[in-house]
Amino acid sequence: MNGIALPRLSDCGQSHGEAGFSTASRPIDLVHLSKQSLGDRQVERELLQLFRTQADHIMARLGSEIGAGDRRWRRDLAHTLRGSATAVGAHVVASCAAAYEEALFSSASDRELVVLRDNLSVAVGRARMTIGDLLSEA
Repeated sequence: MNGIALPRLSDCGQSHGEAGFSTASRPIDLVHLSKQSLGDRQVERELLQLFRTQADHIMARLGSEIGAGDRRWRRDLAHTLRGSATAVGAHVVASCAAAYEEALFSSASDRELVVLRDNLSVAVGRARMTIGDLLSEA
């Protein structure tokens, strides 16, 4: 495999929140989300709904078979998802999107890209489940 280090899903979330603690165990950092929304619960709900919808659309596009000439638009989508995930506190998704985006810039093989995309898909799935729980509680 071209010498590219493939992160395990558990490695995708090794980012740290503003307080310096690992956010890998939480699909959504609620403290971060609250700061982004200035504590407005309705804004939090809207941000989570928008993120969930956008993530679904992006993952549907990324789910297609990887072929020649696909790297540019895949990088753009991964970058978009990375930014959106960061905004709502989905740090594991952001880390997995970053790993996928960086691999698309490199000479990673299609097999390596599939593994990274699958990691991203699992992270998005976990975030979606948490968002569903949060929205049903409110």
